[in-house]
Amino acid sequence: MSNSISATPVRRAWRRFRANRRGFVSMVIFCALVGISLVAELVSNDRPLIVVYQGSVYWPLVRDYPETTFGGDFATPTDYLDPFIREKLSGSGNWVLFAPNAYGSQTLNYFAKSPNPARPSKDNWLGTDDRGRDLLAQLLYGFRVSVLFALALTVTGVVLGIITGALQGYFGGMTDLAFQRCIEIWSAMPELYLLIIFSAIFSPSIALLLILLSLFGWMGLSDYVRAEFLRNRQMDYVRAARALGVSNWKIITRHVLPNSLTPVVTFLPFRMSGAILALTSLDFLGLGVPPGTPSLGELLSQGKNNIDAWWISVFTFTVLGTTLLLLTLMGDALRDALDPRKEHA
Repeated sequence: MSNSISATPVRRAWRRFRANRRGFVSMVIFCALVGISLVAELVSNDRPLIVVYQGSVYWPLVRDYPETTFGGDFATPTDYLDPFIREKLSGSGNWVLFAPNAYGSQTLNYFAKSPNPARPSKDNWLGTDDRGRDLLAQLLYGFRVSVLFALALTVTGVVLGIITGALQGYFGGMTDLAFQRCIEIWSAMPELYLLIIFSAIFSPSIALLLILLSLFGWMGLSDYVRAEFLRNRQMDYVRAARALGVSNWKIITRHVLPNSLTPVVTFLPFRMSGAILALTSLDFLGLGVPPGTPSLGELLSQGKNNIDAWWISVFTFTVLGTTLLLLTLMGDALRDALDPRKEHA
């Protein structure tokens, strides 16, 4: 009985979220795009998924095969875009299954007919960048990197924000005062300058970038969690738990925290969009992911440096703008669904 009662507000919030067509459709589209990006190797790859050659079955997607395996002359990794290899694989009795887009994130088409950056064509549906890499593959893999990075940064920021906000709000007093002064000092640190300094000292990596951004990304959320804890710690059920001798840890985790998560859940899509924008901006400035990593920010930089190659800027802005729009619509719908004023709507 208690489980059904406690689930009722969640079900009501879910119904209100589904009633918001823009938010719900945005969530479905965003989840579909993320799902496709997670299996990007099956959608865009320069290696065949399956090869049947002279009666034997090969799996190039998970294993490297030398060129001699398919009738080539050299014991080097097979270039499946080579016309000679394609001719060998298309012989009688052979069968090859390529991904819908036969280019990977780092594939350079040495047999392209047009100079780079090349316009959209039947070979490269969205064109190529100034290095000859397929733009569709770059966008697909770059979108995956951006979303996974944003998710990791959001989770890290949420965990740190909840911990600091909970300690401040629940204990109050000198604990709250000390934390507030530390946060004020830490928030005054020049984040961009620190990123530039660490980028000059250490080799660029996604892990380093995640750590540096996580050091600053939790402070905004901790204020909201602190306010919720300050309000909920005065509730009668918390006082009753204290009177019964329940430990502070159990009161925080079982009573106060579940009733203080509304701002945390509401801000999740907005925090993800902010993390994607931060990564894109840093990549645009050359302070982001290591060179060679698929990046939306790098493509925007290429678009700036190659004004005539309009397809680079247009398609990259389309992917970035669509991602941020979907997250914003999801955040608006989630905020309305969790609004206590609409509890009985």
